[in-house]
Amino acid sequence: MNRPQILVVEDDPAVRNLITTTLETQDYQFHTAQNGGQAIMEAVSGNPDVILLDLGLPDMDGTEIIKKVRSWSQVPIIVISARGEAKDKIEALDLGADDYLTKPFLVEELLARIRVALRRLQYQNAEQKPEETEFINGDLKIDYVSGCVWLKEKEVHLTSTEYRLLVLLAKNIEKVLTPTFITKEIWGSAWENNIASLRVFMATLRKKIEEVPSQPRYIQTHVGIGYRMLRISDK
Repeated sequence: MNRPQILVVEDDPAVRNLITTTLETQDYQFHTAQNGGQAIMEAVSGNPDVILLDLGLPDMDGTEIIKKVRSWSQVPIIVISARGEAKDKIEALDLGADDYLTKPFLVEELLARIRVALRRLQYQNAEQKPEETEFINGDLKIDYVSGCVWLKEKEVHLTSTEYRLLVLLAKNIEKVLTPTFITKEIWGSAWENNIASLRVFMATLRKKIEEVPSQPRYIQTHVGIGYRMLRISDK
């Protein structure tokens, strides 16, 4: 099995050295970038399995990198930033980041989140059963092979986390999923910040697939319990 390839985007030498040393102890391969330009070049040429991204870079804001990478790739992006405000986390997650760690961080937690991201990749790359290559529910269609989503035959552009969330609900159609279950499946844990992130992603997902987000047709909220994908009648 090939060793996972991690791209570390960090301009602070001390933090970069801490991360790369930690990755080395776990036998991960890694490349580094000290600014946004290098990061984009490495993301294109290196085809990393996971990107660890600082937001405060000398030549561009890390959020710009998220947007650029998401224009062609669904590679997991874990933000590692000193910005601890909720609005910063929400912006990064909404743009397509998969996870967010605030500096200072525990290396054990960073490694755990990398493992979660790599498990997701294994799941996504696993062979799909023939009967599970696509999901159709009313006007909503998910092609599991291509990773694309359509609504009324028009493609819906989702972030990688929105896509995984939609797939999780689709594969458990008519079942009420608790926030704890969902966050463990999506992020590998049910920490409070992940549950808060879930509410953000659920809101953005609804804006993209519901004609009237306040009156959802596909994703129903069971207050105090969780969320459920409704089965749409063919009639």
